[in-house]
Amino acid sequence: MSEREAAVAKARAEAPEASEALTRRIAAMADEKLGEDIVVLDMRELVSYTDFLVLVTARNERLAKAIVDGVHLQLKGEGLLPSRTEGAQEARWVLLDYLDCVLHVFVPEAREHYRLEQLWGEAPRLEL
Repeated sequence: MSEREAAVAKARAEAPEASEALTRRIAAMADEKLGEDIVVLDMRELVSYTDFLVLVTARNERLAKAIVDGVHLQLKGEGLLPSRTEGAQEARWVLLDYLDCVLHVFVPEAREHYRLEQLWGEAPRLEL
């Protein structure tokens, strides 16, 4: 088991409802910043490295950056920083990894190209 998987497993054991609560908050923050087509995939039964994927479409790179910055700043204010950030410079597909929950913000072309909903088609969706 990797260090990351161990951290996720520990968090699941200590507070199983915490990852879902964080996920719902992240989805709500993205919605407040005008994110579209928000989908949450429940990965708990499929992978050990995260509990949820939040997939969001932004109309353009500028809005993608605004969504990511909004989520990052709000959670940073609460002392929660992502373990990893990817794609922030280009802002076509930006990933914020909070271990229990991974936020993916795409411009429409990138979301269509990568099709994470289809890739993880067997993952149940969390109703928001």
